Amino acid sequence: MSFRFHTLRREQWLARPIEEVFSFFADAHNLEEITPAWVGFKILSMSTQSISQGTEIRYRLRLHGIPIHWLTEIRCWKPPHLFVDVQMAGPYRLWHHMHRFEAHGERTKMIDTVRYALPFGIVGRIAHSLNVRADVRRIFAYRSQRIDELFGMQEGSAL
Repeated sequence: MSFRFHTLRREQWLARPIEEVFSFFADAHNLEEITPAWVGFKILSMSTQSISQGTEIRYRLRLHGIPIHWLTEIRCWKPPHLFVDVQMAGPYRLWHHMHRFEAHGERTKMIDTVRYALPFGIVGRIAHSLNVRADVRRIFAYRSQRIDELFGMQEGSAL
């Protein structure tokens, strides 16, 4: 059975030092702060008190009226430069989200790279074309806007 990978890549400049930016993302509950309300995103539990390699995080969300439960694991944890979360159970066949942070003096370049694939073959490809691609882009566009509001927009930010 073959499936198609999709990639979303976003870069964003923040006028804050890398340690401050990474610290924000190291608190899983801040994900609720940067996720649009229409997603109904809620963290249900974490396997550890704070995020580290191997931490599992359970979420609940709602897309197009459909309730979704999602379990991710932190597969790589290298503060303050990198972490990777991977879906263990949820709506995707694959979800691999790499968060990279680069220090540039008192500024930070944040780079998100998401590789994802849908199940269900041709039906998944149709769903991606009709809704999923747009939903993923809208969620990350909202994230970018909220992050700019929280950290202060930096000239040269790119979506």
